[in-house]
Amino acid sequence: MSVLIKGGQVVTSSNRYQADVYVEGDKIKAIGTDLDYQAEEVVDASGKYVLPGAIDPHTHILLPFMGAHAKDDYETGTIAAACGGVTSIIDFDVQQKGESLLDALNRKKELARDKVAVDYSLHPAITDPRADVIAEVEKAAREYGTPSFKIFMVYDFRVDDATMIKLLQATKKHGGLVQVHAENFYIIQYLNEVLESQGKLSPYHHALSRPNIAEQEAVSRATKMVELTDSRIYIVHLSSKEALWTIKEARDRGLNILAETCPQYLLLNEDRYQEPGFNGAKYVMSPPLRTEESSLALWEGLRGGDVQVVATDHCPFDFKGNKDMFGQNDYKKIPNGAPGVETLLMLMHSEGVKKGRLSLEKMVDFLSTSTARIFGMKDKGEIAAGKDADIVVFDPGQKFTITKDRLHMNVDYTPYEGLEVTGMPSLVYSRGKKVAKWQDDRVEFVGRPGNGRFVKREPFDYTDPA
Repeated sequence: MSVLIKGGQVVTSSNRYQADVYVEGDKIKAIGTDLDYQAEEVVDASGKYVLPGAIDPHTHILLPFMGAHAKDDYETGTIAAACGGVTSIIDFDVQQKGESLLDALNRKKELARDKVAVDYSLHPAITDPRADVIAEVEKAAREYGTPSFKIFMVYDFRVDDATMIKLLQATKKHGGLVQVHAENFYIIQYLNEVLESQGKLSPYHHALSRPNIAEQEAVSRATKMVELTDSRIYIVHLSSKEALWTIKEARDRGLNILAETCPQYLLLNEDRYQEPGFNGAKYVMSPPLRTEESSLALWEGLRGGDVQVVATDHCPFDFKGNKDMFGQNDYKKIPNGAPGVETLLMLMHSEGVKKGRLSLEKMVDFLSTSTARIFGMKDKGEIAAGKDADIVVFDPGQKFTITKDRLHMNVDYTPYEGLEVTGMPSLVYSRGKKVAKWQDDRVEFVGRPGNGRFVKREPFDYTDPA
């Protein structure tokens, strides 16, 4: 299949220019003005942006958690991604007790087989850190194509500081990257006990049980481990201004600390927990939503380079049937998570670029280019000759009102219900195959489940542009 995209504004992480883009097979073959290739499909992109497909490096497909399973499987989740202009996901593969990392990867790959509509990779999440598992980091980074490893500083499957040190040493040696869910377990445990003793168990109290200081302390401790080992770390779903300040201070001292945040922490705040009835449960996630002050600080962190990636933490549990199954009278029993993979690009363009919070080039960087570079997706993240033809022809003026019924995620709500955005994908290509297009009043999937493939990623070789 060959495609010639004519007259669009090609956007990179550093500039934009008008050009034609010619795609042959899986790859971008040429970029230039007035290209005269004979193509099977010719697209008029006048007045539109030509963007690299977004990469969401933080999803939880079919995650078993708190008595429920995340509702999206690899088919529904990647169809939703495609319709949002996300052409690659990196999903978390949570190791089960007794599994090797290879066992865990093969289990997840089997769930994805013949289902994925866009390309995907996996992050092993280490929850059973036996000596043989830590030794397996070398093979995971250099043979399996999965050089990033998640650990949790909270929950029953958290790792201790000694394990973190061992993993930082191993990943430094073998080109890996440790990703950390940073919250202090004991602060949260203490506050849960206090709130329960006072009968304060509504969704709003979920936020009170996980205060900013719980995140800041854990981030601070993780940075000390990086300093000790001269290694590197990546903080997932950064949510608070205090934790951001801790990261900035560490980076200013030369420590290799990377961070991501998510649209919910940029756009929503803790007032959502006060919605009538049980509605606040829709926003129960960890870390919780914060104040507007933290949101403003995170926007500044993106602009200033202390936050390098925006991901979604896509973890969809139905409001009815999951969130309310055990948690109506106890926030501690509400499954933590919210949907987001499909709304990533539209939100960042409308609420970021259109509102002057970010440049278009910066958006491309933290949704595509930096993400690909950090996570070793060498063929992704740019509109450039030789790269995979993961392309979004994006209409910056297209209005769209976000509603659950006009999205494709397999969940019964969206946190952004009723929000009007400006800018939507017109066409989405995954390795040169058309997977989604704007039709009538929304984007529709036009691809085929099973066309996505597993991406073996390169060991870590990130140079901070700052």
